[in-house]
Amino acid sequence: MTAADAAASSVPIRQIGFRAHNRLPDFRNLGVCLRIIVIVNLVAVIAAILQTQGYAAVIAKLAEISVYTQPALLMSLLLLYAGALPLARMRYAWGLVCILLMELLLATALIAVGNAFLGSDTMPTLPRALVLTSMLSALILYYFNLRHRALSPAIAEARLQALQARIRPHFLFNSINAVLSLIRSQPKRAEAALEDMADLFRVLMADNRELVPLANEIALSRQYLALEKLRLDERLIITWAIDDMPPDALIPPLVLQPLLENAVYHGIEPMPNGGEIVVNIYTGRREVHIVLSNPFPSQGGHHSGNKMALTNIRERLALHFDAEAMLTSRVTGKGAARSYEVHIVIPYQSHTRKQEPA
Repeated sequence: MTAADAAASSVPIRQIGFRAHNRLPDFRNLGVCLRIIVIVNLVAVIAAILQTQGYAAVIAKLAEISVYTQPALLMSLLLLYAGALPLARMRYAWGLVCILLMELLLATALIAVGNAFLGSDTMPTLPRALVLTSMLSALILYYFNLRHRALSPAIAEARLQALQARIRPHFLFNSINAVLSLIRSQPKRAEAALEDMADLFRVLMADNRELVPLANEIALSRQYLALEKLRLDERLIITWAIDDMPPDALIPPLVLQPLLENAVYHGIEPMPNGGEIVVNIYTGRREVHIVLSNPFPSQGGHHSGNKMALTNIRERLALHFDAEAMLTSRVTGKGAARSYEVHIVIPYQSHTRKQEPA
């Protein structure tokens, strides 16, 4: 057993996950910053169009507006980036208040500096700047709140889908029959299998809105595969390439396990001789890469069923990591050597960086 294997197996899957986010966005996230830049500049363009007529006049007005908005936007992004962790530890309402106060103070300071160096004719009046800053800040925060609420159902949906999959007679009855067959000949193995089933149900019934260490997800996946191994035996071969895996990396729960379930159901079961599932997890450029591949049967598979799980996982990755996460899938190889591969890329965030008080 490698060091990564030991780390993964030593972490109990019942460990409480770390709170990944509240309704405030992660202002260190590249996708969040890009969305803020787009919204602010879009509002500036609309304002220029509404106040003038003609292409040249719009360009001139936009340049005039940009004298104030661009420095304010840049300074706001820098301050929000620096204060991202303290804001994440606050309650949502207090976070909103702090952001609004910070933006108002920044607007006041920029107006004072602008009046001193550029003159009052170039800069907007202080009351107007404060009103516009408040309205734009409220618009951006409201947008991120709506986006969070739109993606949040994916978490509940993932839990429901996983629970429904677990209580399928296909899985439940076969697992129970496999345990019964071991009670007399291998009682300790039967007891361990029952504990795996209990832990599996416990995790699936838990609140899965928080990020968890990658080691937790590996431990859950090993328990699931141990139950499948009882009935598939030598038909199911698992290869773990996780020597370079960061056990403390934070990921959404129930990401790897549903992919492994799909791999077993769509890739291994249709094949008379079974096949191999390869899980490769590594880091590169402060990113965690999770690559899972399984056989792709030419006939008898149900590969369309993969789409629902992949869509749900993609939505949850977007909710937690925005544009910094990615999920791709493809079929590789030819003929009997074809395999189905899923590749997940997420930013490397450990609990030492993201842990927040309860």
